[in-house]
Amino acid sequence: MHHSIEIEHLSFSYPDGHPALRDVSLHIAPGEKVALVGPNGAGKSTFLLHLNGILPAPAAKLPVTGQGQVTVCGLPVGQKTLGRVRAAVGLVFQNPDDQLFSPTVFDDVAFGPLYQGLDRADVERRVTSALAAVRMDGYARRVSHHLSAGEKKRIAIATVLSMEPEILALDEPTAGLDPRARRALINLLRDLPMTMLVSTHDLALVRDLLPRMVIMDEGKIVADGPTDGLMKDGELLEAHGLERPA
Repeated sequence: MHHSIEIEHLSFSYPDGHPALRDVSLHIAPGEKVALVGPNGAGKSTFLLHLNGILPAPAAKLPVTGQGQVTVCGLPVGQKTLGRVRAAVGLVFQNPDDQLFSPTVFDDVAFGPLYQGLDRADVERRVTSALAAVRMDGYARRVSHHLSAGEKKRIAIATVLSMEPEILALDEPTAGLDPRARRALINLLRDLPMTMLVSTHDLALVRDLLPRMVIMDEGKIVADGPTDGLMKDGELLEAHGLERPA
């Protein structure tokens, strides 16, 4: 079976020798929506950064150590495949200001397609489609840094959707959002028809949106199964710094 994401025995240590990932294996099927949960320092963000080759950094001079195999959409992640891998995996960072750096919303959302070498008509079509998908039509000429936190999150997602990825990977997508913006984001993500991996502490988001839950702790996967079942295991959640939502 072809998987959108195939991780085999992935281990990774930072230059200080701290092991961030320890023999992680995970398969995610096309169209699955999966939560990645665990306490701070569990390795969730490090795991996400391996999906499109940000880690290990291709040109890094630092003595990081890692082993294992990461395959996305049938492509082994490596220096020769980085361009295709990064087009296939859309990574949305926790802080949208890390992704929004252009004069206008249009320029931010157009950056990826322009980098891909698309012509102007295709770029404009991609931008229009991506902004419509995140329900931000009419924002193209706005200045990204003048938007609210919830609006910035949506635009950050649009910058990724304009690349038409097969996989959407999000790091703490509801962090810093008020209840209305949070609910709007959950509804938006529910409607996106793509494979999705969401790293989050927000177990209410997991319950409402993500049918499968993977729990990480100390760099290892300690549980993987249907969200409904794992949510009922209070002892398991408590043992790994998680709290069942009310």
